[in-house]
Amino acid sequence: MATASDSIRFILNDTDIVLSEVAPTATLLDYLRLDRRLTGTKEGCAEGDCGACTVLVGRLADDGRGGEKLVYETVNSCIRFLGSLNATHVVTVEHLAARDGALHPVQQAMVDFHGSQCGFCTPGIVMSLYGLWLTNDTPRRAAIEKALQGNLCRCTGYEPIVRAAEAAAKARPSAILDPITRTREAVATKLKELRPTQSITIRKDDDCLIVPADTAGLAAVLAEHPAATIVAGATDVGLWVTKQMRSLNPVVFINGIAELQRIERSDAGLTIGAGVSYTEAHDALASAYPTFGRLLERIGGEQVRNMGTIGGNIANGSPIGDSPPPLIALGATVTLRSKAGTRTLPLEDFFLAYGKQDRKPGEFVESIFVPALPAGDLFAAYKVSKRRDEDISALLGAFRISLDEENRVTTARIAYGGMAATPKRANAVEAALTGQPWTEETIRTVQPALETDYQPLTDWRATSAYRMLAAKNLLMRFFLESAGETAELRRFEEVA
Repeated sequence: MATASDSIRFILNDTDIVLSEVAPTATLLDYLRLDRRLTGTKEGCAEGDCGACTVLVGRLADDGRGGEKLVYETVNSCIRFLGSLNATHVVTVEHLAARDGALHPVQQAMVDFHGSQCGFCTPGIVMSLYGLWLTNDTPRRAAIEKALQGNLCRCTGYEPIVRAAEAAAKARPSAILDPITRTREAVATKLKELRPTQSITIRKDDDCLIVPADTAGLAAVLAEHPAATIVAGATDVGLWVTKQMRSLNPVVFINGIAELQRIERSDAGLTIGAGVSYTEAHDALASAYPTFGRLLERIGGEQVRNMGTIGGNIANGSPIGDSPPPLIALGATVTLRSKAGTRTLPLEDFFLAYGKQDRKPGEFVESIFVPALPAGDLFAAYKVSKRRDEDISALLGAFRISLDEENRVTTARIAYGGMAATPKRANAVEAALTGQPWTEETIRTVQPALETDYQPLTDWRATSAYRMLAAKNLLMRFFLESAGETAELRRFEEVA
């Protein structure tokens, strides 16, 4: 079935949707509540923090075996733009109940275990637990807490909600009673048909949104509109609209471009497409660089990790972005593409100044290459924030050290975020470490060199003095852990 090049097409619960008049900044939440009157989905924070607006979005993804699979992920509908929904299946809380009106096991468990008081947060919590229910038959408490990272409840407390999740996992109705399970094959077939073969362009008044079909189409669009706003996950751009009330035009949505969502593994390292989400990148990065996986689990909540992308975190250029420091420490390179071709540069050279990156008009981030960690190298990344989960970094340190047979430092790559106007290497510290014995005395000797590398600012997240002290302490923590001492804070259930 051919799809029109002037319409966004997706499935909403069990209804086919075709939209030919869509504003570039129209959100899924507003569409659900105002246009479709599906008011079970709530608006709380309007910035992707509280989870009251959680819905599931199903999409076709690479199954790792040369085929495709239909995956459903929780997302924050308050910052998810309609233009990003082509060839997806949106599922809201209204879709869960059975045809005879019986509650879904997740809903029933929330009732049975008193998981709701005021009820405002409940639909979003139900959808997050439903996403877990679909993918994990026997979730442990840690998995349940992870699924709820992006859902705030100020009334009930999480203990009855966790008990509800445990009880729901044991209730497995026949496939015909679960709305996603019973339609999975038919939905997958329809989503394949809805994929665009050419760029979708929708104009509304003076505004324009574009959905390229592939990277060649994206390069062509940006050659014509070099000042366009590129949107992948919208976990930051969404706030430009909901909080800053900015008007964006034109907007180019790239989350459906399959070429940007590939992960390629080789002996040399990992190549990660710019459109790969934190969730998709987790297993590959955690396997190759274990501490990287733990860091990714602290970026936003599950909804944010399902939407946000590695490439977007880099292209955004934020000095407190979580992924650039560890990637810089690992020696990553970034490939930029335009209609004229591609070029590759070290990631550390991509960041020029606050809000400015080395990206020419018409260029976009295509992929990131992360070299394999040589045997024997030490690597770690640490995030410091006011909350452990779902919080923006005050600072983040990443460290990679090579040692010789005499335990002397042969190479050092150290990068921090939140300490300067861009993610930045600690060149003075690296120089001071090189050739020195890897000892606590050496660390104490080189710690003052951080004051040469950085002059951090004071803001509402942390003072300049706090950032500098924490940066020095993270360097010491890296040494202590390399020497076998345990310095990591762990959750109660991990040590009980």
